[in-house]
Amino acid sequence: MKRLIVLTGVVGISAAAVLVRWSTAPSMVLVLYRMTIAVLLLLPSVLLKGRGELKSMTKKEWLLTVAAGCCLGLHFSAFFESLRHTSIASAVLLSDVEVLFTALGSILIFRKKLNRQCWLAVALALIGAALVALADSGGESSLWGNALALGSTFLLALYTMIGASVRSRISNTTYTFVAYGCAAVTVLVISLVSGTPLTGYGANNLLTALGMAVLCTLLGHSVFTWGLKYLPPAYISTVKLLDPVFSALWGLLLFAEKPSLQVIVGGVIVIVGVFLYGRATEEE
Repeated sequence: MKRLIVLTGVVGISAAAVLVRWSTAPSMVLVLYRMTIAVLLLLPSVLLKGRGELKSMTKKEWLLTVAAGCCLGLHFSAFFESLRHTSIASAVLLSDVEVLFTALGSILIFRKKLNRQCWLAVALALIGAALVALADSGGESSLWGNALALGSTFLLALYTMIGASVRSRISNTTYTFVAYGCAAVTVLVISLVSGTPLTGYGANNLLTALGMAVLCTLLGHSVFTWGLKYLPPAYISTVKLLDPVFSALWGLLLFAEKPSLQVIVGGVIVIVGVFLYGRATEEE
């Protein structure tokens, strides 16, 4: 049942790319709106049930959760901006290589050794990611968008790894409340420093942010974070492989975006590689 609940989170996150395309506000502002609304939606539950847990969090848990929130805010900002420059299919497919960054972190930080099957899967996913990233049908703008998507994926992997180390001791509501709040503060500071106006973008962008807060954040990423307490991080990352399938379908139906043959081939290789990696780690 827990695995099925995590699967439903994919439906929520697949709506993100569509909503970003419909918005006109700067990426940082959109992230600020989304995270702020998510925090406000979580606030009643935290006030009723989470105050004691907030007080009992250790200094290390606070530092890790704050760091995770900063990574999440930067991840969303880079990913949203990538959608201004590249196709929905390319941006979302490149987000699937999160598991490769997670594997790299496991090797460097936790000194984990990968077996031959894992390395083969990693190599496949890297080849597929390279094909997608270098599909330059949109010229330099497309390449820049793909680079932003890869950068956002690295930040998301950091968020996932930090979350896995904290979520075993902190409830999902408390963790996401603090992390989302820190994500909002992160993009707020960057927006203020860069001189980006925070208001004047109309009701359309507020509704877009509300949709992302409910569908993508609370019913998407929060479900994945909840799953980290009960399921392996590799399974969470593997489940997200369905995201590009739904996202590419929305892009085709709503924006008439047809992925190039190179993107399709690279995407299939990425999905196969990440799937094999997930199976290899679970068997191990």
